[in-house]
Amino acid sequence: MKSFLALFLVPGLMMTMTVPIWAQASAIPSADPTGHSGMTQEQLGKKLLDQMVEALGGEAWFNRKDMLVSGRTAAFFHNAPNGSVIEYTGWRRFRAAAEGEAERIGFLSDKSMILPGKKIDVVQIWKDGNGYEVTYKGRTTLPKDQVADYYRRQNHSVESVVRDWMKAPGVMVIAERSTMVERRMADKVTVLSANNDAVTIELDATTHLPLRRTFKWRNETFKDFDEEAETYDDYHTVQGLPTPYNITRYHNGDMVNQRFLTKVAYDQALSPDLFNPDNLLKKK
Repeated sequence: MKSFLALFLVPGLMMTMTVPIWAQASAIPSADPTGHSGMTQEQLGKKLLDQMVEALGGEAWFNRKDMLVSGRTAAFFHNAPNGSVIEYTGWRRFRAAAEGEAERIGFLSDKSMILPGKKIDVVQIWKDGNGYEVTYKGRTTLPKDQVADYYRRQNHSVESVVRDWMKAPGVMVIAERSTMVERRMADKVTVLSANNDAVTIELDATTHLPLRRTFKWRNETFKDFDEEAETYDDYHTVQGLPTPYNITRYHNGDMVNQRFLTKVAYDQALSPDLFNPDNLLKKK
């Protein structure tokens, strides 16, 4: 169960910020002399990221405080579904909230063979760099590799690139060649940090919404590099914010997880108690 949940937990397109990305990006000096329509690759890359932020909702996207979702998640092995589909409810708190970032995922199961309906008997809470599993019996700390994986993907998310990477000294933004993502024409932008960490974002050439995010990281066990990718599809506009209802995760090119959202709501004034791992579940 824990290995399946580890595949599911993907910090999706969830973040907030109060300082416009376009102001931050324009402050970074251009370093690439190669032009494109009178612009360098870096100038074009910054322009594309600005268009992405505007497409996602601009200031309203930055200023989200929390998010409530419901949906289903399925795991895959060697690109084939493993037959397990789990319903879940998720609560996420963004940086704009006074209490800071946190996430809670509740996994649903049938109440019993006789009683109709669903119950949440396992939740995972991600807060302050830690991960916890909580039931009515108590809480446990999740394995270190699972926690590291969660926060690594969070730190390379589209939101983190906009919020953190673009403010860091020595960052480079490079517009690359056009690509295809799920038979859609896309503009490809790579953001490179001063320590040679990189994230590539591919944007719909028409809507400028993110279609895919990719990064690589060094696997200390095998001494090589692993590639993580997410694709975003089936956008719905919720409270003025385009939101992907289909998020697919890939590891080294193999599909490992898909999420299908059925309900999304923003700024629900979520209780801080939801993100307190010391609050145990009630026995059903």
